[in-house]
Amino acid sequence: MKLANLYIGISFIGSLLFTTSCDDQLDIVPPSSVTPENYLWEESQLEAYSINQYGTLPVKDPFDSDNQTDIQAGISVPGKYVAGEWKVPATGGSWGFGDLYNINYFLNTVLPRNEQKQISGNKEMINHYIGEMYFFRALHHFNKLVDIGDSPIVTTTYPDDKEILITASKRLPRTEVARFIISDLDSAIMLMKPTSPDGKKNRLSKPVAQLLKSRVALFEGTWLKYFKGTAFVPNGPGWPGAAKDYNANYQFQSGNIDNEINWFLDQAIEASNNVASAFGLTPNTGILPQGPGESNPFVEMYGAIDMSGYEEVLLWKAYDKGLGVTNNIPVNSSTANLGIGVTRGMVDSYLMANGLPYYAQGSGYHGDESISDVKKDRDERAFLFLKEPGQLNMWINTDMGSHGVIKEPFLPNITSGSEQFRYNTGYTNRKGVNPDKALCDNWGGYNGCIVYRSAEAYLNYIEAYYERHNTLDAKATAYWKAIRKRAGVDEDIQKTIDATDMQKEAAANWSAYSAGKLVDKTLYNIRRERACEFMAEGYRTDDLRRWRSLDQLMTTPYFIEGFKIWGDYYPEKYAEAAKEDKTYELIYGVDNSNANVSDPALSKYVRPYQIARTLAYDGYTWKMAHYLSPIAIQHFMITAKETDYSDSPIYQNPGWPLTASQPADDI
Repeated sequence: MKLANLYIGISFIGSLLFTTSCDDQLDIVPPSSVTPENYLWEESQLEAYSINQYGTLPVKDPFDSDNQTDIQAGISVPGKYVAGEWKVPATGGSWGFGDLYNINYFLNTVLPRNEQKQISGNKEMINHYIGEMYFFRALHHFNKLVDIGDSPIVTTTYPDDKEILITASKRLPRTEVARFIISDLDSAIMLMKPTSPDGKKNRLSKPVAQLLKSRVALFEGTWLKYFKGTAFVPNGPGWPGAAKDYNANYQFQSGNIDNEINWFLDQAIEASNNVASAFGLTPNTGILPQGPGESNPFVEMYGAIDMSGYEEVLLWKAYDKGLGVTNNIPVNSSTANLGIGVTRGMVDSYLMANGLPYYAQGSGYHGDESISDVKKDRDERAFLFLKEPGQLNMWINTDMGSHGVIKEPFLPNITSGSEQFRYNTGYTNRKGVNPDKALCDNWGGYNGCIVYRSAEAYLNYIEAYYERHNTLDAKATAYWKAIRKRAGVDEDIQKTIDATDMQKEAAANWSAYSAGKLVDKTLYNIRRERACEFMAEGYRTDDLRRWRSLDQLMTTPYFIEGFKIWGDYYPEKYAEAAKEDKTYELIYGVDNSNANVSDPALSKYVRPYQIARTLAYDGYTWKMAHYLSPIAIQHFMITAKETDYSDSPIYQNPGWPLTASQPADDI
């Protein structure tokens, strides 16, 4: 095995594969091998090469992507919340930069050729494809920043030479990595076209790069703010980078960490405004379609086969049944979401339509005895995207003969042993549903999947501006009102803030905290809005990390809960159903091998991890070290001669030991 594969993956191993493009797909690309020295001399070759990177985009299924957080919970117990379960890997892990080779090969080859005007074709398109590769290099580095923090910055192709690769393994301070990412995105913004060149928004464009820039800058700005004074930021007490001579005298480019925080937040404000000011939101008619002729673009946007007509969608992934490129989004979204349920904490976060929290006096809350009651007069995102017993999810079939409909069961199937049909928390998400029943046949769905949408820019601006200035300007207020108006919520933001009780919010929602302390009401409501808008879209884990919203679990375990199974309504309904079908019989008792529901003595709300003595029976807990992933021991072994790895240029992340198969220490 090559050394480069073992410890850094920067070196190029094997022959290059270049492909031709299929512009209306993101990763449907027939391969063809060519000789490298005869390649990348003309526009079409740059186009074909760059499209290979589209498979690395953060495409998330819109029904389950916030699993293992406080807002979605699957059947399996996440080890990161159980003391001693997450351990340092012996091999692999998050370290590895092999994906950057092809990107840097392209940039190192094309940039000098383009400067010498040696590449034939349309200049504007040549620049666009170069911009795409800057984007992807930034994206790869951002993924590392989120996962491991300090990281090598890889801008060239390296030979398979041990000493060169060891030197290239040096971890630069995360602020330098983040600044590099923003620099690459600035290059992408400068070079890429303002609209997707394929005309369908299946390829990148300038606004997508601006949106990612706002995401990166907001991530780093808030990370530095909430981890300030810890080993998780450069020059913080115990920062492991300081032990390496190449980082020992590090100084922030802006002079100090506070200036650095402000610089990143300013970058986020500018970039997000560039997008939010230019792109509207998909309208919401307030209708939950339940048959032919009923329509709501906001609902349909998530499950559309062709998403190019939605202004809000900046980039989406297309699928093609004829080419055999399909997905399982429609079938999972229309059934039980692979056993991944929405939590009580998420449901309680939704405001009432009048803008008040459910517990506030005069809110008009109808209670939570039934799922129908929970959704009445609520934020329309709850009404539209939380499934309700008896509702239709699919009802037509345009490709084949009639196959009936897919209807929500009249009782959530919380007792099923099948992942496909189990309603793990009782609450289930509808995002991604398309009424065409054919999309569910043989698990061969071909509706699209959103990658980036403009609503994120609205929310990034609101948050970044408030974090930077501790107030809201006219733009932030306007963007927030636009989000609430689309959600069918009263636009009086201050009324919501005044009625917010942080103690009540903190009982279920982790984002009420940063560094173990409650945040102010305005900031919490900004975070609440983000959770309600992006529920199940894959933002939550990264948000919780950058907000440092898990410290409180180190002292107070958290119990995942779902719907109110032991209230006045459901026990009788399940008992009636069990007379006809024994699978609906509710059986409890932690030592009962037949138990299928949590004991009412524990909570009136279903607790999926307390049905039996699971690893999380005593609640979710947390280790400070878990905010970053550990570096596998394999990489230290190969880059060091000393048995304690002290001469390796790589250093372990805070709290993680230099021993394989060991859990994190307390910090």
